[in-house]
Amino acid sequence: MPFDTQRLTIRQLTDADAPALYAIFSHPEVMRYWASLPWTSITQAEERLAHAQEGYRSEEGFQWGIERKEDGALIGTCSLFSFHRPSRRAEIGYALGRLYWGKGYMNEALTGLVAYAFTTLDLNRLEADIDPRNDASAKTLERLGFQKEGFMPERWIVGDEVSDTWFYGLLRRNWREEGRR
Repeated sequence: MPFDTQRLTIRQLTDADAPALYAIFSHPEVMRYWASLPWTSITQAEERLAHAQEGYRSEEGFQWGIERKEDGALIGTCSLFSFHRPSRRAEIGYALGRLYWGKGYMNEALTGLVAYAFTTLDLNRLEADIDPRNDASAKTLERLGFQKEGFMPERWIVGDEVSDTWFYGLLRRNWREEGRR
């Protein structure tokens, strides 16, 4: 896939990314609203990389690195997964290293990812599943044109914490109508 935005390169993850991935996914604030606990071992990064490589090969899921052009730093990830090919839909996911929050990087990366999903992959619908307490994620999705479509109470149990889910969706026709094409 790779594609570029003004400040970022979205690219396949490689084995060399293990330390950066571990730094991102072991941070408690980054993992606060995820459906899993913070990573505790570099082995988890290596396993994620192996899973990403298999996803690239099978085309069943794509997790890409978000690399900052100015210094080549891997600052996060963005993903397309849970494909339902007959319906031309997939789910998006994303994570950004704590040091890079509030700088517009995720909005920039996801703007490119949505365009790629609708134009290159010819998807008709994108979906996202977020914790309702994650205001920053909700704002990012809404800026991209996603609509809140549903609520599911107590969907996730992570450690001892039970959390709900907001479901968001974006149709290609709405993305086009809003001039994002």
